[in-house]
Amino acid sequence: MTMPLSSTDEVDQTPHIDLVDPQLYATGDPHTVWRWLRRNDPVYWHEPSCGMPGFWVLTKYHDIVAVLGNPEVFSSAEGILLRPASHGRDPGGGRTLALTDPPRHRQLRSAVKSWFSERAVRQLKPGIREIAQTLLDELAEKETVEFVNDVAARLPLYVICRLMGIPDSDREYLFGITSRAFCSEDPDERRSSHVKLMEYLLDLADEKRRAPGDDIISDLAVAEVDGRRLTESELMLNCDNVFIGGTENVRIAASAGMHQFLQEPAQWQALRADPALLPGAVEEVLRWTTTPTHLMRTTRAAVTVGGRTIGEGERVTLWMPSANRDEDVFTTPDTFDIRRTPNRHIALGTGEHFCIGGILARAELQMLYGELASRFDAMELAGEPVLLSSIVVNGPSALPVRLVRTGRS
Repeated sequence: MTMPLSSTDEVDQTPHIDLVDPQLYATGDPHTVWRWLRRNDPVYWHEPSCGMPGFWVLTKYHDIVAVLGNPEVFSSAEGILLRPASHGRDPGGGRTLALTDPPRHRQLRSAVKSWFSERAVRQLKPGIREIAQTLLDELAEKETVEFVNDVAARLPLYVICRLMGIPDSDREYLFGITSRAFCSEDPDERRSSHVKLMEYLLDLADEKRRAPGDDIISDLAVAEVDGRRLTESELMLNCDNVFIGGTENVRIAASAGMHQFLQEPAQWQALRADPALLPGAVEEVLRWTTTPTHLMRTTRAAVTVGGRTIGEGERVTLWMPSANRDEDVFTTPDTFDIRRTPNRHIALGTGEHFCIGGILARAELQMLYGELASRFDAMELAGEPVLLSSIVVNGPSALPVRLVRTGRS
C-alpha cells in the first residue's frame, strides 16, 4: 500500500500516465500517479490508449462529489465504466439501476430499496453473523487459508443469495462462476463465466415471474417502471447488477482491508483490544480500499470543471481512490488509521447513485472483522498476495493468511 512520498521533488516529477493499463494496478503504484494529478493537473485529458477512446480524468474529492451530485449534466446512461471503442455502447445503458438517470433510476431503486434499509439490515444481522461464524468454524483445523476465496468472497455471496431467493444448493455453483467471471486472468473465461451467471439469473427470474416469492428477484420481476414491467433482458441485467454489487464490493473491501491489517498488526491489535473501534475501523477500511477504481459519466452539455471546459458528449472519469486520499480533505491521507475522525470518504459514492447496499456492506464487514478479532490473536501473511489486474476494481485476487488462534501458544 502507498505511504507518503519522501519529498516534494517526487511529487513534482511527472510520472508516466496510462490509467487504462491493468498492470499499473497489479504491479505498479497508481497512487503516485493520482497524487501527481491532484497536485498538477486535477482535470486531465487522457489520450486514447489500449483501445480506449480519450477521456477526462478527475482526481480531486470536491470535483468528483460535484459531478456525482449533478446527474442532469453528468449522465450514467451511456455507461459508468470505460470500455474499448470496439465494444460499442454498454448494453445496460439506460436500463439498469447503475446505468440510469432520474427519474428512471429512482423508480428502479424503489423496487428494491426496502431490502437494504436500516431496518432490513438490522433484521439480517443475526443471519450475517451466523454465516460469518460458520465460515470461520470451517477453518478451525487450518493453519493457513486463502482469505479471498475461503472467507471474503463467500460471506457477501451467501448473504445476497438469501436476499435474492437463490437456493442454498446453488451457492457453490455461483461461487465458482463468479470467481472466474471477476478474477480470471483470461478475458475469454471472464466473459463466458459472466454469461453463465446472467443465464442462471434469467432462468431464476423467469420462475419467480410465474410464482413470485419474498425476495429481490421477485420484486424486480413484478415491478413496474414507466408504467410497465421490465422486459426479459432488463430483468436479467438488473438482477445481474444487484448480484454483482452485492458480492464484489464487499469481497474486495474485506480482503484488501485484511491485507492492510496484515501489514499493520498494531492496528489489528488495537481493534482486538477495543471492539468499540469496529465501526470506525470499517469506515477506514472502506476509505483505504475504495473498491471502484473509477466511475464514468458522459456530459449532456458543455460544462466547466476546475477551470477547464468539457464539451457535450465527452467521457468524464472519476478516480475514487484518489478522492479518498485527497490532501485537502483528509489529514495524513496515506496513513491507515482505524481511529480516523472525521472520515467523510466517498467509497460508497454520493448523490443519486449512493450505493444502495451501503448499510448492508458495512454490516457484513463489521460482522466479519468482529468475528475474526474475537477468534484470532494474530494473522500473518503466509505468501505473496496477488493483486487484480483490472482498471475497474482494485484489491487482492489471492491473499494467503496464517491464523494464530486465541489461547494457542
